[in-house]
Amino acid sequence: MGDEQHREPVVEDIQVKVLYETEASSGPDEKAAYPPAGTNSIYSAILSRNEAVKDATRLKTFLELRDKYVKKKVVFEDPLFPANDSSLFYSHKPTMKIEWKRPSEICDDPQFIVDGANRTDICQGTLGDCWLLAAIACLTVNEKLLYRVIPPDQSFTENYAGIFHFQLWRYGEWVDVVVDDRIPTCNNQLVFTKSFRKNEFWSALLEKAYAKLHGSYEALKGGNTLEAMEDFTGGVTEFFELSEAPKELYSIMRKALDRGSLMGCSIDITSAAEMESRTEQGLVKGHAYSIIGLAECDEVAKDTKIRLIRLRNPWGWVLWKGPWSANSKEWSTISTADKENLKKQTVEESEFWMAFDEFKKNFTKLEMCNLTPDTLQCEERTSWTVSVNEGRWVRGSSAGGCRNNKNTFWTNPQYRLQLSEEDDDPEDHQAACTVVVALMQKGRRMQRHQGAKFFTIGFSIYEVPKEMLGQNQHLQKDFFLYNASKAKCKTYINLREVTERIHLPPGEYVIVPTTFEAHQEGEFILRVFSEKQNITEEEDSVGSDKTQQDTKKKEKPIVFVSDRAKANKEIEHDGIRGEKKKMPKINLLQEEEETEEEKQFRAIYQKISGDDMQICANELKTVMKNVLSKHNDIKTEGFSLETCRSMIALMDTDGTGKLNLQEFKHLWKKIKEWQLIFRKYDKDKSCSISSFEMRNAVNDAGFHLNKQLYDIIAMRYADEHLNIDFDSYICCFVRLEGMFRAFDAFDKDGDGVIKLNVLEWLQLTMYS
Repeated sequence: MGDEQHREPVVEDIQVKVLYETEASSGPDEKAAYPPAGTNSIYSAILSRNEAVKDATRLKTFLELRDKYVKKKVVFEDPLFPANDSSLFYSHKPTMKIEWKRPSEICDDPQFIVDGANRTDICQGTLGDCWLLAAIACLTVNEKLLYRVIPPDQSFTENYAGIFHFQLWRYGEWVDVVVDDRIPTCNNQLVFTKSFRKNEFWSALLEKAYAKLHGSYEALKGGNTLEAMEDFTGGVTEFFELSEAPKELYSIMRKALDRGSLMGCSIDITSAAEMESRTEQGLVKGHAYSIIGLAECDEVAKDTKIRLIRLRNPWGWVLWKGPWSANSKEWSTISTADKENLKKQTVEESEFWMAFDEFKKNFTKLEMCNLTPDTLQCEERTSWTVSVNEGRWVRGSSAGGCRNNKNTFWTNPQYRLQLSEEDDDPEDHQAACTVVVALMQKGRRMQRHQGAKFFTIGFSIYEVPKEMLGQNQHLQKDFFLYNASKAKCKTYINLREVTERIHLPPGEYVIVPTTFEAHQEGEFILRVFSEKQNITEEEDSVGSDKTQQDTKKKEKPIVFVSDRAKANKEIEHDGIRGEKKKMPKINLLQEEEETEEEKQFRAIYQKISGDDMQICANELKTVMKNVLSKHNDIKTEGFSLETCRSMIALMDTDGTGKLNLQEFKHLWKKIKEWQLIFRKYDKDKSCSISSFEMRNAVNDAGFHLNKQLYDIIAMRYADEHLNIDFDSYICCFVRLEGMFRAFDAFDKDGDGVIKLNVLEWLQLTMYS
């Protein structure tokens, strides 16, 4: 390692693609309207988001609600998604007069489902959510999937109470979304999605449930079909650039349809001005189409087969003017039987056929959601195992950005992946393990009213060096500077989810999920599918301190579990790594011999403290300012009153709320030790350090924390420029020191577990 300084850092090529969301317009008759860019709250990582949609997480809950209102003979009014403008739009008021009406107020014989739920029941209204409707249309092709999302045992007659429910997949779990049946109307007509049958309402109510899931109807403007497909199935998404599609694409799509996969397609746009513009043959750019079916026909005059694809336009009518359009000459090239069969399959005006080659030529992207990660390029079915990990990127701590950000990339969350068993067909991949990695960002659509858009995201996979195998440690900056990734996503892209199928030899790896740019804060879910058993777990930054609480009953004591004692048995009580030893007793008498520095301390201290030789927080602030002014190596204006209060709480051994001279001298010793660490990371001598470097500083001081605590430190102590000044740095260390000491004091038997009742907990936390 001695010549490491002469090594050239590894440079990796990062591919980036930015997509415009499919149809961000307000429907077929309105112009595009993209939400403005915005910022995210730095505190979002620790705020507990109460997702209103989870008001009925079990089917029983829906039945209880319904039966309650049936018994009371009143109709349900959803308090979490009220029938007012707040549920419609967040950026503007409706341009038309909206009235929320129940189906019984709209027509005489309202029905939930008429003759089965099918794609003819999905006609787009004035909302630009064709991407959602395209996914719903695909869903209707698979009855088993359809009736899991739309429980069919609901009606406007039997047990009617104005309440309906839909089951949607949400970040790794199925949730039951309850809504009332008040729907936006104008002149007694549905404003948004509707069925061609005037008395059928399942599609309008499903759209309402999806709007509730994301906060408002406006939140559904613009999107990618993959997003809704995944919410209807919990499946695994794939994304194909048709210009780079594999030769066997038709076969892949045929198998996808046979296996129940959902598929959609669209034509990319490069600017908002292109939205809804049309190609020469009538296709709409930036608009989502459903893929309903495929067919092969014999060409009568030739001994060849013609491959066709059937598409659907959510707008409810066909605009296609090219080959195989309604009255084109191509229909005469196939037999009458084939012609009748194909036309029989297009059950409504919104569906049309086109040649498969024309499809690849005219459309730019294909979106596919498979129910399992099975590859569609072979016949075999595989039983997959999956691990699901939730994480977050926190600005200033763990939002390090992609590999281009050399100084912060290493701070991103890291997940250890252990692959021990090869696939069953090692000949094909030379003793490899197949994994499908799916990285999904959470909650961005729900935050649209704050200006949120999807981040450009991706991931890299690195092999763990031999000397670190089996060690659950966070890999540091130098590792990534000098080691190339073993695999990564093809491109960073601004989709909700990025998915990649990867083949790796058995071994131990680290997955690093990131945003493309640093400092972007958000939550994510990382799913790893493998053909054989795998182990995926988040790496701790240093150790594995964990805290658990039992809050079932208020009278029970709060239980805290800490692995600090187990992880590092040689930590001093004062938090500095070394041989275990007792904290030195504080001598209240004057020492026999004092250094010149100690004499200066005594003079300053005695001048301010008076005869009792005790100082309070205000006096400590003055003392520290005078002491620091005599040390040129510490460029600071002193400490805040809050920091001084924390210092007293740390060093107050007799419970007076003040410091005596010996307590102050011990405090100064600690500050000097921590100041040396600070100088190490204050490379530009600005008297501040990067919040990303704070985790190294904390580690150097002997505090062993987990990732969540590093995130909290960054959020609590970093300024708007993601720097931590000397005052905040010392305040943080003082509090860490004090809380570790308090924990050790309560941990009588040294097993890393303490029990506190509520009053003891308050005493511990309030004086810190």
